Amino acid sequence: MATKATITLTSDIMPNFGSYTKEMTLTAAGTVTDIDSTTGFSRRKLSAASVVDLVTMANELVETKDSTAAKIYIKNIGDGKGNIDKSTYVLIGVKAQPVGRLYGGDWMMMPLTGIDADDVTATPSTADAVVLEYAMYYEEN
Repeated sequence: MATKATITLTSDIMPNFGSYTKEMTLTAAGTVTDIDSTTGFSRRKLSAASVVDLVTMANELVETKDSTAAKIYIKNIGDGKGNIDKSTYVLIGVKAQPVGRLYGGDWMMMPLTGIDADDVTATPSTADAVVLEYAMYYEEN
């Protein structure tokens, strides 16, 4: 069974836009073969305004092939109790380089290299509790 990601965009700020839906099957690099591994779905509670490794690429449980078709999904679900604060964010980075901010309720899916030194980091903007849910899909080494 394939792993698929689907996104639907709708907007009322662009006249006559309607909506846009796209689906992507996660496949191994340069092939039509389904991607074969995942870290599984996880949640992590952060409660300090300091950087943490969300995914440590050199971790033995995550042995990806370097420079392949790895993808990561991350969502800021607020405090984990149903409260979503749109005024605070978590800065997501790769190899200590900022990628973007996930405000309460925001999510992202992006490609990764899988290289051991390229850890995925998260830095909350405040010390208030925030929960991230995430899953990485990758080619096993």
